[in-house]
Amino acid sequence: TTLFRSFGTVDELNATVGMARLHCVGGPAPIAALDVILARVQNELFNLGSMLATRPEDLHPRQPVITAAHSAQLEQEIDHFNQHLPELRSFVLPGGGAAAAHLHLARTVCRRAERLVVTLVRDEPVSPEAVRYLNRLSDAFFVFSRWAVHAIGEPEVLWEAVLP
Repeated sequence: TTLFRSFGTVDELNATVGMARLHCVGGPAPIAALDVILARVQNELFNLGSMLATRPEDLHPRQPVITAAHSAQLEQEIDHFNQHLPELRSFVLPGGGAAAAHLHLARTVCRRAERLVVTLVRDEPVSPEAVRYLNRLSDAFFVFSRWAVHAIGEPEVLWEAVLP
């Protein structure tokens, strides 16, 4: 069902973030600092999966849930990391180093999770914060991936139209 695919994909996303973290720890200091954010995101994703797996009326009062504050935190981080990036004038291709490539993978898995949760909302009571959080998180992964490339001094891999 869409419910199981939704929280299963959130779990897959969490594992993907774990892979990205492997390439942040022990890297240059700026990249290592990103690991702190990704560790928090992994915990938030676990809370999101738990939230999706529990009917709203069955939520325990102390069960961690995703709130507007989580999305607002991501917005602040997007703004912070984006201010250090050059203006984007082309599409970015995944790559530019292991951390950036894994963050791009996390972005795509996050988008899939978002699509599934949007579909789930049609049939199940789901907090709108779940969808909002996944939407902001996928944007954050995009900005984090661009930032990671620049932090290690690699050029961004930009799309070039291939004409016949």
